[in-house]
Amino acid sequence: MNKLVIEGGIKLNGEVKVSGFKNAALPIISASLLAADKCVIENIPMIKDVYILKEIMESMGADVQLSNDGVMTIDTKNVENCITPYELAKQLRGSYYLAGAALGRFHKGEVTYPGGCDIGTRPIDQHIKGFESLGAEVKINHGIINCKAKELKGSKIYLDLVSVGATINIMLASVLAEGQTIIENAAKEPHIVDTANFLNSMGANIRGAGTDVIRINGVEKLHGCTYSVIPDQIEAGTYMMAAVATGGDVVVSNVIPKHLEAVIAKLREMGAEITEYDNSVRVNASKELKSINVKTLPYPGFPTDLQQPIAVLLSITKGTSIITESVFEGRFKYVDELKRMGANIKVDGRTAVIKGIDKLSGAKITATDLRAGAAFVIAGLIADGITEIDNVEHIDRGYQSMETKMKNLGAKITRI
Repeated sequence: MNKLVIEGGIKLNGEVKVSGFKNAALPIISASLLAADKCVIENIPMIKDVYILKEIMESMGADVQLSNDGVMTIDTKNVENCITPYELAKQLRGSYYLAGAALGRFHKGEVTYPGGCDIGTRPIDQHIKGFESLGAEVKINHGIINCKAKELKGSKIYLDLVSVGATINIMLASVLAEGQTIIENAAKEPHIVDTANFLNSMGANIRGAGTDVIRINGVEKLHGCTYSVIPDQIEAGTYMMAAVATGGDVVVSNVIPKHLEAVIAKLREMGAEITEYDNSVRVNASKELKSINVKTLPYPGFPTDLQQPIAVLLSITKGTSIITESVFEGRFKYVDELKRMGANIKVDGRTAVIKGIDKLSGAKITATDLRAGAAFVIAGLIADGITEIDNVEHIDRGYQSMETKMKNLGAKITRI
């Protein structure tokens, strides 16, 4: 087990380059299964979730090569079916995208029920509803999702709640279906648009991604392509908040500022100075920060994946702030660890009331999930003394070389 040791009290300065978006890379890698051909995917983040998905693809017969500069070449022509190894698939949430891809190409698949972070109820009923609307039969036995269909036919599908995973999975299953599929009340996140653009580059016919109505006209066959994954807006937001928390001056590069509008708005509301460029943002936090209220929402609202990092920032901001978590009911599990560093936070259901204190104190804490781990790194950077973070394998699932990037900004951080 690895841990990070952080010495706090240092302002971050310099430039940090954001990696490819984890939440786009996983469905795009899975989508390559739809073409019995070679796909070249650039800007792949070098993270644990990607390595696990690579192993899963290889176990099914795919030839997968990943270079040190984040270029993945996937050839799936020798894959004949989709059965995911339990021990691998249970480690990440994104493994369920293979169900939609397998259903689309083979009209059958066996996928382990998804794992990932324990942040609350994350049902897949909307995925199943979509698959069944296309003509598939879906059964879940002993943690295995078994999908099969004689044929897939386009259908109009209304999602009962906005679901990123279901929206993407239905797209994957329907691109080779007969006729037109319409997804209503679809999620609008940038990685849905990125997945749709990748599928269209393979020969799919998808329109409306990024809106609440997506139309997919089925095609007979998909082919290989070369594609580059969008930058990770969550990683970008994490470094922006770290810069603000430490009172630093940081340029966050390789970003799409449009994807960061909700984050930029909140940081500016707190008093940070943010300058937007074509593919970067500069964050300067030399002024005293103000308390704010935050409510997490589906895109284009404030992202739930940045709720924990901004809570750390608000814990040292003068005044009282309120965070309302409207996406995952279990997302406040990290609060007890943050309290051990002196934070004054009270949680009632989906609401956290944060009373700012002068500074946090270093402590030994445990990362409870991926985004909490990133938040604790920020906490360590601003704490008085030494902070030790256990379970940093959570961080490795979604952040490429976080300690190296933080070191390059001046942080005193060591992996043991």
